[in-house]
Amino acid sequence: MSLCFSSTAFSLYSAKNQSFLTRFSSQFTNPTKVNSSLFTGFPSSQFNLSEIVKFSKERLKPISASTTPTAETTVTPSFRNKSPKDINILVVGATGYIGKFVVKELVDREFNVIAIAREKSGIRGKFSKDETLNQLKGANVCFSDVTNLDSLEKSIEDMGVPIDVVVSCLASRSGGVKDSWKIDYEATKNSLVAGRNLGASHFVLLSAICVQKPLLEFQRAKLKFEDELIKEAEKDSGFSYTIVRPTAFFKSLGGQVELVKDGKPYVMFGDGKLCACKPISEADLASFIADCVLSENKINQILPIGGPGKALTPIEQGELLFRLVGREPKFLKVPIEIMDFAIGVLDFLVKIFPSLEDTAEFGKIGRYYAAESMLVLDPETGEYSAEKTPSYGKDTLEDFFQTVLREGMAGQELGEQTIF
Repeated sequence: MSLCFSSTAFSLYSAKNQSFLTRFSSQFTNPTKVNSSLFTGFPSSQFNLSEIVKFSKERLKPISASTTPTAETTVTPSFRNKSPKDINILVVGATGYIGKFVVKELVDREFNVIAIAREKSGIRGKFSKDETLNQLKGANVCFSDVTNLDSLEKSIEDMGVPIDVVVSCLASRSGGVKDSWKIDYEATKNSLVAGRNLGASHFVLLSAICVQKPLLEFQRAKLKFEDELIKEAEKDSGFSYTIVRPTAFFKSLGGQVELVKDGKPYVMFGDGKLCACKPISEADLASFIADCVLSENKINQILPIGGPGKALTPIEQGELLFRLVGREPKFLKVPIEIMDFAIGVLDFLVKIFPSLEDTAEFGKIGRYYAAESMLVLDPETGEYSAEKTPSYGKDTLEDFFQTVLREGMAGQELGEQTIF
Protein backbone atom coordinates (compact mmCIF):
# COMPACT_ATOMS: atom_id res chain seq x y z
CA MET A 1 0.00 0.00 0.00
CA SER A 2 1.09 3.57 -0.56
CA LEU A 3 0.10 6.93 0.86
CA CYS A 4 -0.29 9.87 -1.48
CA PHE A 5 -1.08 13.38 -0.29
CA SER A 6 -2.01 16.63 -1.94
CA SER A 7 -1.85 19.99 -0.22
CA THR A 8 -5.54 19.68 0.69
CA ALA A 9 -6.29 15.98 1.07
CA PHE A 10 -4.87 12.50 1.04
CA SER A 11 -5.99 9.10 -0.16
CA LEU A 12 -5.07 5.56 0.82
CA TYR A 13 -4.55 3.18 -2.08
CA SER A 14 -4.42 -0.59 -2.04
CA ALA A 15 -3.13 -2.92 -4.73
CA LYS A 16 -5.51 -3.41 -7.60
CA ASN A 17 -5.99 -6.61 -9.54
CA GLN A 18 -5.56 -5.04 -12.90
CA SER A 19 -2.72 -5.01 -15.37
CA PHE A 20 -0.19 -2.22 -15.67
CA LEU A 21 -1.39 -1.73 -19.24
CA THR A 22 -4.92 -0.95 -18.11
CA ARG A 23 -3.76 1.46 -15.40
CA PHE A 24 -1.31 3.19 -17.73
CA SER A 25 -3.88 3.58 -20.51
CA SER A 26 -6.52 4.94 -18.15
CA GLN A 27 -4.15 7.63 -16.96
CA PHE A 28 -4.01 9.09 -20.44
CA THR A 29 -7.74 8.84 -21.09
CA ASN A 30 -8.71 10.22 -17.68
CA PRO A 31 -5.91 12.51 -16.52
CA THR A 32 -6.26 14.03 -13.07
CA LYS A 33 -5.24 17.69 -12.96
CA VAL A 34 -4.16 19.62 -9.91
CA ASN A 35 -6.01 22.88 -9.58
CA SER A 36 -3.70 25.88 -9.57
CA SER A 37 -5.48 27.12 -6.46
CA LEU A 38 -3.50 24.48 -4.56
CA PHE A 39 -0.45 26.62 -5.05
CA THR A 40 -1.68 29.67 -3.18
CA GLY A 41 0.70 30.77 -0.52
CA PHE A 42 3.61 31.15 -2.91
CA PRO A 43 4.30 34.48 -4.65
CA SER A 44 2.83 34.33 -8.11
CA SER A 45 5.13 37.12 -9.24
CA GLN A 46 7.96 34.59 -9.49
CA PHE A 47 6.20 32.83 -12.35
CA ASN A 48 7.50 34.35 -15.59
CA LEU A 49 4.98 33.60 -18.31
CA SER A 50 7.06 35.28 -21.01
CA GLU A 51 9.88 32.80 -20.42
CA ILE A 52 7.52 29.86 -20.77
CA VAL A 53 6.13 31.28 -24.03
CA LYS A 54 9.66 31.80 -25.33
CA PHE A 55 10.64 28.22 -24.57
CA SER A 56 7.48 26.91 -26.20
CA LYS A 57 7.90 28.63 -29.59
CA GLU A 58 9.98 25.81 -30.96
CA ARG A 59 8.97 22.17 -30.86
CA LEU A 60 10.90 19.03 -30.39
CA LYS A 61 10.32 16.16 -32.80
CA PRO A 62 7.03 14.59 -31.74
CA ILE A 63 7.40 11.64 -29.39
CA SER A 64 5.49 8.43 -29.84
CA ALA A 65 3.41 6.86 -27.10
CA SER A 66 1.82 3.46 -27.53
CA THR A 67 0.57 1.02 -24.94
CA THR A 68 1.16 -1.96 -27.23
CA PRO A 69 3.60 -2.54 -30.08
CA THR A 70 1.78 -1.95 -33.36
CA ALA A 71 2.73 -1.16 -36.93
CA GLU A 72 1.13 2.27 -36.58
CA THR A 73 2.68 4.77 -34.14
CA THR A 74 0.54 7.25 -32.23
CA VAL A 75 2.22 10.66 -32.21
CA THR A 76 1.75 12.97 -29.22
CA PRO A 77 2.93 16.59 -28.95
CA SER A 78 5.83 17.63 -26.75
CA PHE A 79 4.97 18.50 -23.15
CA ARG A 80 6.72 21.82 -23.81
CA ASN A 81 3.65 22.92 -25.76
CA LYS A 82 1.48 22.64 -22.65
CA SER A 83 0.73 25.22 -20.02
CA PRO A 84 2.79 24.67 -16.83
CA LYS A 85 -0.36 23.74 -14.90
CA ASP A 86 -0.85 20.81 -17.29
CA ILE A 87 2.74 19.51 -16.97
CA ASN A 88 3.25 16.78 -14.38
CA ILE A 89 6.73 16.80 -12.85
CA LEU A 90 7.97 13.97 -10.65
CA VAL A 91 10.61 15.10 -8.16
CA VAL A 92 12.73 12.49 -6.36
CA GLY A 93 15.03 13.55 -3.57
CA ALA A 94 12.36 16.14 -2.78
CA THR A 95 13.19 16.41 0.92
CA GLY A 96 16.94 16.84 0.42
CA TYR A 97 18.92 20.05 0.84
CA ILE A 98 18.37 21.18 -2.75
CA GLY A 99 15.22 19.12 -3.44
CA LYS A 100 13.04 21.19 -1.11
CA PHE A 101 13.98 24.37 -2.94
CA VAL A 102 13.41 22.74 -6.32
CA VAL A 103 9.90 21.67 -5.30
CA LYS A 104 9.09 25.18 -4.10
CA GLU A 105 10.44 26.76 -7.30
CA LEU A 106 8.42 24.40 -9.52
CA VAL A 107 5.27 25.00 -7.46
CA ASP A 108 5.84 28.75 -7.70
CA ARG A 109 5.99 28.37 -11.49
CA GLU A 110 2.62 26.58 -11.32
CA PHE A 111 3.72 23.14 -12.49
CA ASN A 112 1.90 20.07 -11.16
CA VAL A 113 4.51 18.64 -8.80
CA ILE A 114 4.53 15.08 -7.51
CA ALA A 115 7.14 14.89 -4.75
CA ILE A 116 8.48 11.54 -3.60
CA ALA A 117 9.48 11.54 0.06
CA ARG A 118 10.59 9.14 2.74
CA GLU A 119 8.25 8.56 5.68
CA LYS A 120 10.99 9.93 7.93
CA SER A 121 12.88 12.60 6.01
CA GLY A 122 15.76 14.88 6.77
CA ILE A 123 19.14 14.14 8.33
CA ARG A 124 18.84 10.92 10.35
CA GLY A 125 15.09 10.88 9.62
CA LYS A 126 14.25 13.68 12.03
CA PHE A 127 11.14 14.96 10.22
CA SER A 128 7.71 13.34 10.53
CA LYS A 129 5.15 12.96 7.74
CA ASP A 130 3.29 16.09 8.83
CA GLU A 131 6.49 18.12 8.89
CA THR A 132 7.41 16.82 5.45
CA LEU A 133 3.98 17.72 4.06
CA ASN A 134 4.42 21.23 5.42
CA GLN A 135 7.89 21.54 3.87
CA LEU A 136 6.55 20.47 0.48
CA LYS A 137 3.42 22.61 0.61
CA GLY A 138 1.69 22.97 -2.75
CA ALA A 139 3.00 19.67 -4.11
CA ASN A 140 1.32 16.27 -4.20
CA VAL A 141 3.43 14.20 -1.81
CA CYS A 142 3.86 10.43 -2.11
CA PHE A 143 5.66 8.59 0.67
CA SER A 144 7.55 5.84 -1.08
CA ASP A 145 10.93 4.11 -1.30
CA VAL A 146 13.14 5.14 -4.21
CA THR A 147 15.43 2.18 -3.55
CA ASN A 148 12.56 -0.22 -4.36
CA LEU A 149 11.46 0.04 -8.00
CA ASP A 150 8.18 -1.86 -7.53
CA SER A 151 7.16 0.29 -4.57
CA LEU A 152 8.13 3.51 -6.34
CA GLU A 153 6.33 2.61 -9.54
CA LYS A 154 3.18 1.57 -7.68
CA SER A 155 3.12 4.83 -5.70
CA ILE A 156 3.38 6.90 -8.87
CA GLU A 157 0.75 4.82 -10.67
CA ASP A 158 -1.66 5.40 -7.78
CA MET A 159 -1.52 9.14 -8.44
CA GLY A 160 -3.54 8.41 -11.58
CA VAL A 161 -1.68 10.81 -13.87
CA PRO A 162 1.02 10.36 -16.52
CA ILE A 163 4.46 11.84 -15.90
CA ASP A 164 5.95 14.40 -18.28
CA VAL A 165 9.26 15.18 -16.61
CA VAL A 166 11.40 13.61 -13.88
CA VAL A 167 13.67 15.85 -11.80
CA SER A 168 16.15 13.92 -9.67
CA CYS A 169 17.80 15.61 -6.70
CA LEU A 170 18.87 12.32 -5.16
CA ALA A 171 22.29 12.16 -3.52
CA SER A 172 23.95 9.96 -0.96
CA ARG A 173 23.81 11.65 2.43
CA SER A 174 27.04 10.09 3.69
CA GLY A 175 29.17 9.43 0.62
CA GLY A 176 29.87 5.95 1.96
CA VAL A 177 30.72 3.26 -0.58
CA LYS A 178 27.51 1.20 -0.44
CA ASP A 179 25.25 4.19 0.13
CA SER A 180 26.71 5.98 -2.90
CA TRP A 181 25.87 3.11 -5.24
CA LYS A 182 22.49 2.56 -3.58
CA ILE A 183 21.38 6.19 -4.00
CA ASP A 184 23.50 7.94 -6.63
CA TYR A 185 23.16 5.04 -9.04
CA GLU A 186 20.47 2.47 -8.16
CA ALA A 187 17.78 4.75 -6.71
CA THR A 188 18.35 7.35 -9.41
CA LYS A 189 18.03 4.67 -12.07
CA ASN A 190 14.80 3.49 -10.43
CA SER A 191 13.40 6.99 -10.85
CA LEU A 192 14.33 6.94 -14.53
CA VAL A 193 12.72 3.54 -15.13
CA ALA A 194 9.56 4.40 -13.19
CA GLY A 195 9.24 7.78 -14.87
CA ARG A 196 9.75 6.33 -18.34
CA ASN A 197 7.16 3.63 -17.70
CA LEU A 198 4.67 6.35 -16.77
CA GLY A 199 5.35 8.45 -19.87
CA ALA A 200 8.23 10.79 -18.93
CA SER A 201 10.01 12.22 -21.97
CA HIS A 202 12.54 14.45 -20.19
CA PHE A 203 14.86 13.85 -17.22
CA VAL A 204 16.65 16.60 -15.31
CA LEU A 205 19.52 15.25 -13.21
CA LEU A 206 21.20 17.11 -10.38
CA SER A 207 24.76 15.80 -10.49
CA ALA A 208 27.99 17.47 -9.27
CA ILE A 209 30.87 19.29 -10.92
CA CYS A 210 33.40 17.11 -9.10
CA VAL A 211 32.55 14.08 -11.26
CA GLN A 212 34.93 15.59 -13.83
CA LYS A 213 37.77 14.05 -11.83
CA PRO A 214 36.30 10.86 -10.35
CA LEU A 215 38.41 9.60 -7.45
CA LEU A 216 35.55 8.80 -5.05
CA GLU A 217 32.81 6.16 -5.07
CA PHE A 218 29.90 8.60 -5.17
CA GLN A 219 31.48 10.27 -8.21
CA ARG A 220 31.84 6.95 -10.01
CA ALA A 221 28.23 6.06 -9.16
CA LYS A 222 26.97 9.40 -10.50
CA LEU A 223 28.99 9.02 -13.69
CA LYS A 224 27.66 5.53 -14.32
CA PHE A 225 24.09 6.83 -14.18
CA GLU A 226 24.94 9.86 -16.31
CA ASP A 227 26.30 7.50 -18.98
CA GLU A 228 23.16 5.36 -18.94
CA LEU A 229 20.93 8.43 -19.07
CA ILE A 230 22.74 9.72 -22.14
CA LYS A 231 22.48 6.31 -23.83
CA GLU A 232 18.73 6.26 -23.12
CA ALA A 233 18.35 9.51 -25.07
CA GLU A 234 20.59 8.28 -27.88
CA LYS A 235 18.41 5.25 -28.53
CA ASP A 236 15.10 7.16 -28.28
CA SER A 237 14.74 10.46 -30.11
CA GLY A 238 11.54 11.17 -28.16
CA PHE A 239 13.43 11.26 -24.87
CA SER A 240 15.80 13.99 -23.65
CA TYR A 241 17.85 14.88 -20.61
CA THR A 242 19.63 17.76 -18.92
CA ILE A 243 22.49 17.08 -16.51
CA VAL A 244 23.20 19.90 -14.06
CA ARG A 245 26.63 19.94 -12.40
CA PRO A 246 26.73 22.66 -9.72
CA THR A 247 29.84 23.89 -7.95
CA ALA A 248 30.04 24.19 -4.16
CA PHE A 249 26.91 24.88 -2.11
CA PHE A 250 26.88 27.72 0.39
CA LYS A 251 26.30 25.41 3.33
CA SER A 252 29.55 23.53 2.64
CA LEU A 253 31.44 26.79 3.24
CA GLY A 254 29.53 27.85 6.35
CA GLY A 255 30.89 25.41 8.89
CA GLN A 256 33.41 27.87 10.36
CA VAL A 257 31.23 30.98 10.61
CA GLU A 258 30.37 30.47 14.29
CA LEU A 259 34.00 29.61 15.13
CA VAL A 260 35.28 32.81 13.58
CA LYS A 261 32.48 34.78 15.22
CA ASP A 262 33.66 33.41 18.58
CA GLY A 263 37.24 34.52 17.94
CA LYS A 264 38.66 31.18 16.73
CA PRO A 265 41.06 30.97 13.77
CA TYR A 266 39.90 30.03 10.28
CA VAL A 267 41.22 26.56 9.46
CA MET A 268 42.45 25.71 5.97
CA PHE A 269 44.79 23.26 4.27
CA GLY A 270 48.14 24.16 2.79
CA ASP A 271 48.54 27.84 1.96
CA GLY A 272 44.80 28.36 1.53
CA LYS A 273 45.13 28.52 -2.23
CA LEU A 274 44.99 24.83 -3.10
CA CYS A 275 41.45 25.10 -4.44
CA ALA A 276 38.76 27.59 -5.41
CA CYS A 277 35.04 27.61 -6.12
CA LYS A 278 32.15 29.74 -7.33
CA PRO A 279 29.51 28.72 -4.77
CA ILE A 280 25.82 28.85 -5.63
CA SER A 281 22.84 29.28 -3.32
CA GLU A 282 20.15 26.65 -3.06
CA ALA A 283 17.50 29.09 -4.34
CA ASP A 284 19.54 30.08 -7.40
CA LEU A 285 20.35 26.45 -8.18
CA ALA A 286 16.68 25.51 -7.85
CA SER A 287 15.78 28.26 -10.29
CA PHE A 288 18.34 26.99 -12.80
CA ILE A 289 17.05 23.43 -12.46
CA ALA A 290 13.49 24.65 -13.02
CA ASP A 291 14.68 26.47 -16.16
CA CYS A 292 15.88 23.11 -17.48
CA VAL A 293 12.32 21.73 -17.57
CA LEU A 294 11.15 23.83 -20.51
CA SER A 295 14.27 25.42 -21.96
CA GLU A 296 14.97 23.81 -25.32
CA ASN A 297 18.53 25.16 -25.45
CA LYS A 298 19.38 22.99 -22.45
CA ILE A 299 18.21 19.70 -23.98
CA ASN A 300 20.72 16.81 -24.05
CA GLN A 301 23.48 18.83 -22.43
CA ILE A 302 25.77 18.59 -19.43
CA LEU A 303 25.67 22.00 -17.77
CA PRO A 304 28.20 23.07 -15.12
CA ILE A 305 26.90 26.01 -13.11
CA GLY A 306 28.22 28.28 -10.38
CA GLY A 307 27.03 31.32 -8.54
CA PRO A 308 27.73 35.00 -9.31
CA GLY A 309 31.07 36.70 -8.75
CA LYS A 310 34.69 35.61 -8.88
CA ALA A 311 36.03 32.25 -7.78
CA LEU A 312 37.18 32.30 -4.16
CA THR A 313 40.01 30.36 -2.52
CA PRO A 314 39.75 29.28 1.14
CA ILE A 315 42.00 32.14 2.24
CA GLU A 316 39.77 34.63 0.41
CA GLN A 317 36.67 33.08 2.01
CA GLY A 318 38.31 33.46 5.41
CA GLU A 319 39.30 37.08 4.77
CA LEU A 320 35.72 37.85 3.74
CA LEU A 321 34.39 36.29 6.92
CA PHE A 322 36.81 38.16 9.19
CA ARG A 323 35.87 41.43 7.51
CA LEU A 324 32.20 40.77 8.18
CA VAL A 325 32.77 40.03 11.89
CA GLY A 326 35.13 42.99 12.24
CA ARG A 327 38.18 41.00 13.35
CA GLU A 328 41.77 40.79 12.20
CA PRO A 329 42.28 37.67 10.05
CA LYS A 330 43.71 34.73 12.00
CA PHE A 331 44.39 31.51 10.10
CA LEU A 332 45.39 28.01 11.10
CA LYS A 333 47.12 26.31 8.18
CA VAL A 334 47.06 22.52 8.26
CA PRO A 335 49.52 20.58 6.07
CA ILE A 336 47.62 18.51 3.51
CA GLU A 337 50.13 15.71 4.11
CA ILE A 338 48.42 15.01 7.44
CA MET A 339 45.35 13.85 5.55
CA ASP A 340 47.47 11.80 3.15
CA PHE A 341 49.05 9.98 6.11
CA ALA A 342 45.67 9.31 7.74
CA ILE A 343 44.21 7.97 4.48
CA GLY A 344 47.20 5.68 4.02
CA VAL A 345 46.72 4.24 7.49
CA LEU A 346 42.99 3.72 6.93
CA ASP A 347 43.53 2.05 3.56
CA PHE A 348 45.90 -0.40 5.28
CA LEU A 349 43.46 -1.08 8.11
CA VAL A 350 40.57 -1.70 5.69
CA LYS A 351 42.42 -4.77 4.41
CA ILE A 352 42.28 -6.19 7.93
CA PHE A 353 38.99 -4.66 9.08
CA PRO A 354 36.61 -4.30 6.09
CA SER A 355 34.08 -2.51 8.30
CA LEU A 356 36.35 0.56 8.14
CA GLU A 357 35.64 0.92 4.40
CA ASP A 358 33.37 3.93 4.81
CA THR A 359 35.69 5.60 7.31
CA ALA A 360 38.49 5.39 4.76
CA GLU A 361 36.18 6.78 2.06
CA PHE A 362 35.21 9.73 4.27
CA GLY A 363 38.88 10.57 4.68
CA LYS A 364 39.31 10.54 0.90
CA ILE A 365 36.27 12.79 0.51
CA GLY A 366 37.77 15.30 2.95
CA ARG A 367 41.11 15.18 1.13
CA TYR A 368 39.41 15.70 -2.24
CA TYR A 369 37.51 18.81 -1.20
CA ALA A 370 40.57 20.24 0.57
CA ALA A 371 42.66 20.15 -2.60
CA GLU A 372 40.40 20.09 -5.69
CA SER A 373 38.69 23.17 -7.07
CA MET A 374 34.95 23.11 -7.72
CA LEU A 375 35.33 24.70 -11.14
CA VAL A 376 35.20 23.50 -14.74
CA LEU A 377 38.17 21.29 -15.56
CA ASP A 378 39.55 22.52 -18.88
CA PRO A 379 40.18 19.40 -21.01
CA GLU A 380 42.79 21.23 -23.08
CA THR A 381 44.97 22.39 -20.21
CA GLY A 382 44.01 19.89 -17.51
CA GLU A 383 43.58 22.86 -15.16
CA TYR A 384 40.54 24.21 -13.35
CA SER A 385 39.16 27.33 -15.01
CA ALA A 386 37.12 30.01 -13.26
CA GLU A 387 36.57 31.74 -16.61
CA LYS A 388 34.97 28.64 -18.13
CA THR A 389 32.70 28.06 -15.12
CA PRO A 390 29.31 29.69 -15.92
CA SER A 391 27.69 31.96 -13.36
CA TYR A 392 23.99 32.13 -12.54
CA GLY A 393 21.79 33.87 -9.99
CA LYS A 394 22.17 36.80 -7.65
CA ASP A 395 22.93 35.38 -4.18
CA THR A 396 26.54 35.84 -3.08
CA LEU A 397 28.65 34.09 -0.46
CA GLU A 398 28.89 37.40 1.40
CA ASP A 399 25.08 37.51 1.60
CA PHE A 400 25.09 33.96 2.97
CA PHE A 401 27.75 34.68 5.59
CA GLN A 402 25.81 37.75 6.77
CA THR A 403 22.65 35.66 7.10
CA VAL A 404 24.43 32.94 9.10
CA LEU A 405 26.03 35.55 11.37
CA ARG A 406 22.54 36.90 12.14
CA GLU A 407 20.51 33.70 12.22
CA GLY A 408 22.93 30.80 12.64
CA MET A 409 23.10 27.63 10.51
CA ALA A 410 19.53 26.46 11.15
CA GLY A 411 18.34 24.62 8.03
CA GLN A 412 21.91 24.47 6.74
CA GLU A 413 23.02 21.36 8.62
CA LEU A 414 26.14 19.82 7.15
CA GLY A 415 24.91 16.21 7.18
CA GLU A 416 26.67 13.07 8.27
CA GLN A 417 30.29 14.13 7.71
CA THR A 418 32.03 17.41 8.43
CA ILE A 419 35.70 18.33 8.52
CA PHE A 420 35.54 21.36 10.83
